[in-house]
Amino acid sequence: MRWWSVANFVSNAGTWMQLTVQNLLVLQITGSAAATGLSMSVQAAPALLMSVLGGAAVDRWPRKLTAAVSQALLAVIAFTTATLVALDRLDMTTLMVLAAVTGTVATVDNPACALLGNDLVPAEDVPSAIGVGALVFNAGRLAGAALAGMTVGFLGTAAAYFANGFSFLFVTAVIPFLRPAAGAVRQVTGRAARRSASDMGVREGLAFFARRPRLLALAGVTGVSAVFGRNYGLTLAVLVTGPLAGGAGAFGTVSTVLAAGGIIGAVLGARLRRPSVRLVGALAATGALLQIVAGMSPSLAVLLVLVLPMAVVESVSDTAGTAVLQTDPPAHLRGRVLGVWGSIGTVWSLGGPPALGLLMELAGPRGALVTGGVVIAASIASGHLLHGRRPVATPVALPAKDTTPQPALQTAA
Repeated sequence: MRWWSVANFVSNAGTWMQLTVQNLLVLQITGSAAATGLSMSVQAAPALLMSVLGGAAVDRWPRKLTAAVSQALLAVIAFTTATLVALDRLDMTTLMVLAAVTGTVATVDNPACALLGNDLVPAEDVPSAIGVGALVFNAGRLAGAALAGMTVGFLGTAAAYFANGFSFLFVTAVIPFLRPAAGAVRQVTGRAARRSASDMGVREGLAFFARRPRLLALAGVTGVSAVFGRNYGLTLAVLVTGPLAGGAGAFGTVSTVLAAGGIIGAVLGARLRRPSVRLVGALAATGALLQIVAGMSPSLAVLLVLVLPMAVVESVSDTAGTAVLQTDPPAHLRGRVLGVWGSIGTVWSLGGPPALGLLMELAGPRGALVTGGVVIAASIASGHLLHGRRPVATPVALPAKDTTPQPALQTAA
């Protein structure tokens, strides 16, 4: 698990280096902010349609082999992009194609790597392992964003893509040496896995998700939070630079506090032992209330005081929700459930920012934060009340068992 965490840190740092540089590269090629957004959408779009298929592949194929191959393919894509950039042969069409291929490979890579980390620890430690993964993700994000500027400044844009390619190769090299811990949930492979895949295909995976009230409730809480909250990079940027009259430096300070809160929340989330949907809802409602107060902040200092607990609550909520998602389904269905979740999450990520942007146009940044917080809190409270009012099945009294001796059954009977 230590080796896997180190490998993930290196990979996340490389990925965030590439993502940061990719936006600058698109701007350099086209000079259009709209094209930058389009490149991000093209990379995310395959998850909308193919995540369920990717999850089914993860359930059917050996997990270590699947993760190693997907990481190697991502390395090839990164090296190809780096070479084209270095030779000044990369145009917008090629970049879009490479982004789409990256998104397609990620539909298999994301669930494979997520579940592979869970295979390395005893079953009771899976929530803690997910918290460690969240901590590694946030740390890698900070390191990658910082290294991107340094790398481009000293070595050029192509160097960031080369670095990301080597980070994928490092993960590929580590995977063969990983060994599951005693008590870890073992993946079924070989003939049994193929038989399970034929009996429980993509359609059955979707049906399992739809029939599971806990997963539906988790999707509802996460969805309303993703659309009306959490997009702090958008809402707080407009709030800081608008009503609070701050500049880019002030928003950079807010972003740093958000990142620090995410790391603190990941550490706290790693201590969770029994995460539940109720805990996720309570944390989401708490974050919504903090968001309402943040929307009414009279100064940047007050906003900074609120931003830290907002980020902590969001991070712990994400860790708890991920733990529920990865531990609630039976082991042979977890890849498909993560695939369904990937498709749902893509809808939120693609539709949330435009909806929030429209809300800010109508109500302003303060109104968007306050309105979004009210919608989240009201939705969670309504769901809790409806859940509490569900009819409880009354046990039916069975007739007393007749203890009178009965004659033995005859052959004809």
